[in-house]
Amino acid sequence: MIVLIVIAAVAVFLLVWALASYNRFVRQDHYIDNSWSNVETELQRRHELIPNLVATVRAYADHEQETFTNVIAARADAAAVAHDPAAQEPVEQQLVRGVRQLMAVSERYPSLLADGRFLDLQRQLVVTEDRIQASRRLYNGNVRDYNQRVESVPSALIARLTGYPRRDYFELDEAIPRSAPQISV
Repeated sequence: MIVLIVIAAVAVFLLVWALASYNRFVRQDHYIDNSWSNVETELQRRHELIPNLVATVRAYADHEQETFTNVIAARADAAAVAHDPAAQEPVEQQLVRGVRQLMAVSERYPSLLADGRFLDLQRQLVVTEDRIQASRRLYNGNVRDYNQRVESVPSALIARLTGYPRRDYFELDEAIPRSAPQISV
């Protein structure tokens, strides 16, 4: 009789543990989805700033048509992808390259660099880049915690049985890279 009680207690314990582990996977999955939503919101903000930035630079450097076309095409591609970090990453990297080209074009026009509208757009883009990187770090932190559980024993067993696979990190370069100020002596 005592043996049956011990077996029943162990079975109940394992069932409670399995349910708790499953519920934690569900909760972590929602955290990841929520943090990805924050990344998408910030990416959308950048997508909305880029046409204004292109229009401002175009007013000063109309003969740079290829750069403008590339940036607008990359923006359209990036805006078309949603809800999938794996699909979003390459198109966002292409957009980052385009914005960097656009900023390089702007450096060739001193009058553009003095334009208040351009400077305001550039400041907004810097703030947006900071927010994208902060959201991305939160997302990747949630993915890291989740992946640790997916790969750790005994949670890995629950993950395999219930179909919770590893998730990918979202890597993204900054469109406006940070650099240390140059001081001439």
